[in-house]
Amino acid sequence: MLYHLYETQRSLMEPFTDFAQAASKLFSNPVSPLSQTSVAQRMAAGYDLLYRLGKDYEKPAFDIHTVDVDGIGVAIHERIEVDKPFCELRRFKRFSDDPATLTKLKGQPVVLIVAPLSGHYATLLRDTVRTMLKDHKVYITDWKNARLVPLSEGEFHLDDYVNYVQDFIRHLQGIYGNCHVISVCQPTVPVLAAVSLMASRGEKTPLTMTMMGGPIDARKSPTAVNNLATNRSYEWFENNVIYRVPEKFPGAGRRVYPGFLQYTGFVAMNPDRHASSHYDYFKNLIKGDDASAEAHRKFYDEYNAVLDMDADYYLETIQTVFQDYKLVNGTWDVRSPAGKLERVRPQDIKTTALFTVEGELDDISGSGQTEAAHDLCSGIVRKEQRHLEAKGAGHYGIFSGRRWRDIVYPKVRAFILEHELPAKPVASAAAPAAPKLASPSPAPAKAAPVAKTTTAKAPKAAAKPAPARAATKPAGATAVATRWVQPAATPTGAAQEPTADLSTAQTSATAAPSTRSSGKSKARKA
Repeated sequence: MLYHLYETQRSLMEPFTDFAQAASKLFSNPVSPLSQTSVAQRMAAGYDLLYRLGKDYEKPAFDIHTVDVDGIGVAIHERIEVDKPFCELRRFKRFSDDPATLTKLKGQPVVLIVAPLSGHYATLLRDTVRTMLKDHKVYITDWKNARLVPLSEGEFHLDDYVNYVQDFIRHLQGIYGNCHVISVCQPTVPVLAAVSLMASRGEKTPLTMTMMGGPIDARKSPTAVNNLATNRSYEWFENNVIYRVPEKFPGAGRRVYPGFLQYTGFVAMNPDRHASSHYDYFKNLIKGDDASAEAHRKFYDEYNAVLDMDADYYLETIQTVFQDYKLVNGTWDVRSPAGKLERVRPQDIKTTALFTVEGELDDISGSGQTEAAHDLCSGIVRKEQRHLEAKGAGHYGIFSGRRWRDIVYPKVRAFILEHELPAKPVASAAAPAAPKLASPSPAPAKAAPVAKTTTAKAPKAAAKPAPARAATKPAGATAVATRWVQPAATPTGAAQEPTADLSTAQTSATAAPSTRSSGKSKARKA
């Protein structure tokens, strides 16, 4: 009933929102007589703020059209590779007419980015995708809004999430032979489960897993987000946050955790910050500070766009990850598409290298929660494991923004490249291109002095022989686990990332038809 009341109220407010938008233009348009009055700028700013507070925010676009590769502009075209009822596998296909650039693009690693299904859309990782496109072939999981999925498509469970990830990995393996997987926030748990199940069956697993800021072991350094899930029972969540989709949507009748409730939780965690941000936006409009006003719009266009999550998926995530800790306790059974229950055994992973990333100031996934994956993946030799703690970075900062680009990404790129070369079969025709991949492009100048490497104590497992591909690795590879710890960045703004709470409720929740290019296109592609 609450969902129906909310939609009714929003429909009633829509005419007033449209009026506020029109009034703002009347007071700001130079040809309007109202714009010549003494209070015009203040009235335009006020109406614009009212419009943005009341408008309905739709799914944002990735809006990635070009990337720069060694000074050459490369065109980007989004296309849907796999379309499932609750998710699209989206590829960012790169096009170039420059032969040298084309050769380089074709030899770069394939990366599957698993986006969170915990409130916000996959566009939350826009900066992650844009940065990775310079050196990788990039695919991303673009999760659908549950209220737009008809009931005829069935329910969506946490097991389905795990099975989707496996299907996407197999899809990329079928095309390229193998791939690398990056999971951000909530997906770290189902991605680890997916790779574990593939390893237990004897299937080919990805070359690397990079896990960033996820609740692998939510018992360690519990945050306020973790406490919310542990202080409330499963029944409380089911009775208080689950509602049915109103009739006006394609998914009418589906049980969901509504996006507007998630958004309310987002704002409730930092109400003063949001009130101050909106007031600053109003003042910037009055002063004519268009750059600051546009930055505000871009942030809240993303922040306010939320999706509904299927109730079964949400409730099972709460129970499995934050209440029963089934992954770390070794009691998690996943149902395959054939209906067979399979035990998740991370220790069965042997041929996939592991890299975990945490932010020093992360208040969503506490310290040690992501690093716990190393203890679970005991079958991976220690020299194939890495951990990075990004100093000065919050939850959002480890996958977006300056710290992501200057501190985290160079390490991720190097880790992927290190494990790409030995595993990639080299054909005679492609042999000349191999030296180009042997050394990654130089890291940003800011990242040069930041790496402080300490050697961790290697357990007895270090004596185990490395996988076959490790034998061909560069001679400089260390024989023990490496822990990268970044020195503190400049304190200015470190604790005040304006986007830090963009993913806040993601973990608490745990967050176009295919247009294949014609073969007649003159543009060469990679």
